[in-house]
Amino acid sequence: MLLTLAWGSLFFPGLFALSTWALRRSRPEWTYADCVMISTRVVSSVQAVLATGSGIVIIRSCSNVVSDRHWLAREYVWFLIPYMIYDSCAMYLCDWCRTKDQNLRRTLTFRNFLSQNRLMITHHMVILFVLVPVAQLKQQHTLLYKVNGILTLTTFLCCRILLFPFMYWAYGQHQGLSLLQVPFNIPFHCNVANAFLIAPQIYWFSLLCKKAVRLFDTAQTKKES
Repeated sequence: MLLTLAWGSLFFPGLFALSTWALRRSRPEWTYADCVMISTRVVSSVQAVLATGSGIVIIRSCSNVVSDRHWLAREYVWFLIPYMIYDSCAMYLCDWCRTKDQNLRRTLTFRNFLSQNRLMITHHMVILFVLVPVAQLKQQHTLLYKVNGILTLTTFLCCRILLFPFMYWAYGQHQGLSLLQVPFNIPFHCNVANAFLIAPQIYWFSLLCKKAVRLFDTAQTKKES
């Protein structure tokens, strides 16, 4: 645990510093703010790849997604804690660079930063103080875990699946078309692209639903026994 935390605390800030240094050396015409912005995206992309790879390894290694445990699931949570702290600091640094680069009159106080990024900061704080303890303390049977699961299903459905029919509907409202007419009045490649985008979302949503069903079935079985 402590070793994983230490590695994460060195890895993410170190990658950011290395990326910023390399960009300033290779792109001297770029401003410091440009290098910082790109470096934060590099680190975020690396974290996304690592998280996705860890998820694939865990899924392929566990036959039962509810009861099985994998060491990587536990360790990556500890590896994620330094990233969330780093990312909060990186967001503040990006805003500070943007404010300075644009010569804005107002100063970027910490209070202004929290006000402008309240959703992202809340997201990070929830992960650090709610999801991490739940994942480490094995509280899958608690009400908090179940409520979080329901909220995850709801937000995933609304933001990643229903988003597509909403886009079609919004386009139809603008063009005076019904929802069913829209697919036949836009370029064919747009429909194909949207199909490729929504297909994995539906698959992932089905996996989340299966996990939720198994979780509640397991809890009901324990109550009956």
